[in-house]
Amino acid sequence: MKPQDIIAGKASLWIFGYGSLVWKPDFKYRRSEVGYIQGYKRRFWHGDNFHRGNDELPGRVVTLIEDDDASTWGVAFEVTGSQVEESLKYLNVRETVCGGYATKMVDFYPEGGDAKTPVQALVYIATSDNPLFLGPASPEEIGAQIAVCRGKTGHNLEYLLRLTEFMRSSCPQVEDHHLFSIEAAALTVVSYLLAAQ
Repeated sequence: MKPQDIIAGKASLWIFGYGSLVWKPDFKYRRSEVGYIQGYKRRFWHGDNFHRGNDELPGRVVTLIEDDDASTWGVAFEVTGSQVEESLKYLNVRETVCGGYATKMVDFYPEGGDAKTPVQALVYIATSDNPLFLGPASPEEIGAQIAVCRGKTGHNLEYLLRLTEFMRSSCPQVEDHHLFSIEAAALTVVSYLLAAQ
């Protein structure tokens, strides 16, 4: 599904972020809401050879994996008027061209809102048929990879730590075992590397 097909005739659109968008949307929006989507789990299974890694050492960033029993917390941004086209033009480069993500519409449930009335939100998802998709690995392997990778936007570790910081500050009631176990593994590697210098 192409973003332009989604926005045809729409005066406003919600965009759900679950990775770097939660702290760095880089587009203008009317308002934002913390909340969750159902049927997906967040996993560091996608490779990044641009923003947080390179061709020799691809970083690892998050994507969504379908799982009926799971939910993923993040931030949804409402864009209105000219912001709709501007944000999608920007995200097409950031997420699709450089990141290899495709788009989908999902139900977003704002925190503290009425769980029976979600809003439709656009989300970017990288799937296993993408050449950059790395797939599952142990928290130790993923953490070690993240600890040493860097790309044009910065260090892969910064991406991980900003995401864990968001979850602890904005969603303290949510236990994201995958995310926090990778954080622990990456910090162990960093401590080892610093001690070895």
